[in-house]
Amino acid sequence: MKRPNSKLYVVTLVLALVAVAGYFWLYPGQPEVKTGQPIVVVNIPELSIASQSGKQAFDKYCASCHGSNAAGQEGRAPPLIHRIYEPNHHGDMAFFLAAKNGVRAHHWPFGNMPPVEGISEAEIRNIILYVRELQRANGID
Repeated sequence: MKRPNSKLYVVTLVLALVAVAGYFWLYPGQPEVKTGQPIVVVNIPELSIASQSGKQAFDKYCASCHGSNAAGQEGRAPPLIHRIYEPNHHGDMAFFLAAKNGVRAHHWPFGNMPPVEGISEAEIRNIILYVRELQRANGID
């Protein structure tokens, strides 16, 4: 029985280790993302009176998760200023029902959204107007 060449074994092992180290040096992985950072940049238009009321309600009920101006927050909740939420994909009733009843996670890895406690139907309608104005100002219609 022939013994394996120990020099060849050592050289192969060293080359493998160099290759692995090189990979991690060239591709160090994902940069660390801090929870709570905005996910998207939102251009803020001049808001209609109804949308200003919607912004107040959004700030009170929604911003703690969906971030300021619906920009989303890393590790918390998605941005609503995103093409996924354009009116022909998530209509106004989808927003309304999500606020009233909560919604199961289906596009993002943030988990389920609970119902919004204490919010009125009028406040939800104004929030929808606010979000739709922001979306239009950011090229989402």
